[in-house]
Amino acid sequence: MATQPLLDLDAIDLDQVIAGPAELLSKLAQRGTFEMLGGVNYRDEERGLIVGFKDIRTDDWWAPDHIPGRPLFPGALMIESAAQLCSYDYHLRMADSDRFVGFGGLNATRFRGVVEPPGRMYFVGKVNRIRTTLFTYHAQGFYGGDLVFEAEIIGVAL
Repeated sequence: MATQPLLDLDAIDLDQVIAGPAELLSKLAQRGTFEMLGGVNYRDEERGLIVGFKDIRTDDWWAPDHIPGRPLFPGALMIESAAQLCSYDYHLRMADSDRFVGFGGLNATRFRGVVEPPGRMYFVGKVNRIRTTLFTYHAQGFYGGDLVFEAEIIGVAL
């Protein structure tokens, strides 16, 4: 698994939002507290790359309990955020599909740093393999400019 960034985030405009919450909700089934993305900043269909973000807040639902007195964004929610970004990209690539995308698994997952609010976390997804009913993406998460998470995300269209 690569420990080098899939994309140099300094090379793209992270202030630009090409898909906001309404667009994400048009493709993703998660609602309420499980809407894990604030938007998409960048997408390069030819290179198979997508970048999205989540604002990590001190008043997020998980913050009082994970960890009391020192909130840390849970690794499971990093995975969920990255999976939603990859699922969104899958839906754009399979434009005629309205199938629900379920979580199929993970490979080579590593957490390389902590995420303490407040701040903005960026997720990068890169297509490894995509089929009508199955996809894999290499995903990475960045916080404060540091690579803090990476995994291979497996999704299954049901």
